[in-house]
Amino acid sequence: MSIMKLKKKLEEALKKENRTIAFDREKEEMRVENSNTKKGVTVALGGILAKFEGNVDKAAEETIYYINEALNAFDGSGGKEEEKRFFPVIRAASFPVEAEEGVPLFYDDHTAETRIYYAVDLGSTYRLIDKKFMQKENWTAEQIREIARFNLRSLPLEMKQDTVAGNIFYFLNSNDGYDSSRILNDRFLKEMSERVEGDMTVSVPHGDVLIIGDIRNETGYDILAQMAMSFFAAGRVPITALSFIYEDGHLEPVFIMAKNRPQKG
Repeated sequence: MSIMKLKKKLEEALKKENRTIAFDREKEEMRVENSNTKKGVTVALGGILAKFEGNVDKAAEETIYYINEALNAFDGSGGKEEEKRFFPVIRAASFPVEAEEGVPLFYDDHTAETRIYYAVDLGSTYRLIDKKFMQKENWTAEQIREIARFNLRSLPLEMKQDTVAGNIFYFLNSNDGYDSSRILNDRFLKEMSERVEGDMTVSVPHGDVLIIGDIRNETGYDILAQMAMSFFAAGRVPITALSFIYEDGHLEPVFIMAKNRPQKG
């Protein structure tokens, strides 16, 4: 049976002196944790196999990497060190609200187009926080929100600038996994609004970019619409092809209609 083959491969690859591995046969879940801190990862083997269409070797390779990344981050850490790895993550409003194993993810509503999830940074990847993690690690929703927003403000805000037909566009693309999350940095948006001379737009077409527009003429809206759609189509994690007008601290989705005139959504 593929599940048992995958279980055996994982046990052989992940076994270490300071780790405990447990398998729930009924749920087909494997739990790997640090024996000292009791922090760890639970993975649903059935869901992983389905993702890789039953290919045990590929499923094992991906899962071993994910678990090792997670355990290396968790091993010997806790408290203040763990707090440093909480970040908010922007996703489309249609993004799933449950993990593969059916555990509810922790999220907040943002706009009609976007939703805020929260993640534990694991270095080269991250894990979205779910209710099971919060209960096990004894974190409250408010604690995670506050810490994640604080950590977000510490991220760099280096932008590239381009001028097209008299309109200025600023691109934030640091590839740290949280580029679109900068839309939640209120101080940053306010500072940009003081710099912008025309209409200020904010776009998060996919997870690895944030675009701020200084729209100074009607042509700028056509350019913005084409640009946002192009980034949306090319992104690994698409969010929304719609842009937002930023005004008085608020984000309002806009549709670019005929004759280049924006209509608030």
